[in-house]
Amino acid sequence: MQEPQKIFGLDKVAWIVIIGATVVTIAMGVRSTFGVFLNPLSAEHGVSITMLSFAIALQNLVWGLAQPLAGAISDRQGAGRVIAVGGVLYAAGLVVAALFSDPMMIIFGGGILIGMAQSCTTFAVVLGVVGRNVGEKRRPMALGIAAAGGSFGQMAVVPLAQGLIEIDGVVFSLMGMAALTFILVPLAMPLAGKPSDAAAASAPGPAQGLGVVLRGAVANTGYVLLTLGFFTCGFQVAYIGAHLPVYLLNCGLPTNVNPATLAATALATIGFFNMVGTYFHGVLGMRYQMKNLLVWNYTLRSIFILMFFFAPKTEVAVIAFAIGMGALWLGTVPLTSGIIAKLFGPANLGLLFGVCFFSHQVGSFLGVWIGGYLFDLTGNYDTIWILTALAGFMAAAFNLPIKERSSAAQPA
Repeated sequence: MQEPQKIFGLDKVAWIVIIGATVVTIAMGVRSTFGVFLNPLSAEHGVSITMLSFAIALQNLVWGLAQPLAGAISDRQGAGRVIAVGGVLYAAGLVVAALFSDPMMIIFGGGILIGMAQSCTTFAVVLGVVGRNVGEKRRPMALGIAAAGGSFGQMAVVPLAQGLIEIDGVVFSLMGMAALTFILVPLAMPLAGKPSDAAAASAPGPAQGLGVVLRGAVANTGYVLLTLGFFTCGFQVAYIGAHLPVYLLNCGLPTNVNPATLAATALATIGFFNMVGTYFHGVLGMRYQMKNLLVWNYTLRSIFILMFFFAPKTEVAVIAFAIGMGALWLGTVPLTSGIIAKLFGPANLGLLFGVCFFSHQVGSFLGVWIGGYLFDLTGNYDTIWILTALAGFMAAAFNLPIKERSSAAQPA
């Protein structure tokens, strides 16, 4: 039997994981910068925080709506062409948001185009191609590595965006982000081509149509509860990522602390510990029941949020919160996708994780938009912090009854 061809000592599967992680690094890294852009873009274009919050919220909703379709196309036609289209859309959306001050154009570029781009370049597509190429035993760890790319992107790209703003303003920084996202187009080339028959062979029974796959998923109580719980992940991370910089401007930090710099540092800190935490969530998913790990993740998030909200606001408190939340931030992703692959097999992972991710993005939409609305209405974020903590406890309760069964036990 011929030994698989290796490049720089790594086989094809390893390169798929590395390239997938790099794609997620860029796509999620740029996404993590939008909180940094909120105040300067409002001042540059003369638009309200509420309007920009709505554009970011719409971006999350469009991302979620388009994600099942992008995942389904990737499952059948391959991830390469989907990611390439996403790279073009991402760059175009950032250019529009940078150059146009009309609110409708900002909503079109920053909301619709970037939302569609994220559906093509992030978790459902990338985790789908990784899951189809890695065996079940090591799949949670591989999914953790790929998802950790988003964490590394947050750590690396947020300070870059803040630095570009300080060099030559918000428009210059947005154009730099556009150039970065266009790199996704050549990165997609090694992932081109239709999926092999190996993934299809791993699914039980004959090949199934999309309608049959979706009906089987909806009939599975565990999948429904998993999807409902994933709503909270989106609500929490989108609210914190978008509004933490504004919150730090208004929370009474000591006068010698620069809120903008501290916010960028906090988001980068979240990114670093997210990278480590996401990887270890994947490793732990190989040893323990993934649904139990999700229960602990959501519970600890809520505890950290309440501790931060009630604590005096200092640099130490902000960084401690960033470390705690960062370790949990995207740890839900390899666990959620791992449970889906375990329930239904990897052949339709892009589609089924995409549907689950839609719930995540509805939560993201509401977290960002309600956060901005309540801030403009009341002048503070007190109510939304409490709602965010309560949502975490609710998600933990949803995940408790889930039973991790093999896909072979599921209805066709």
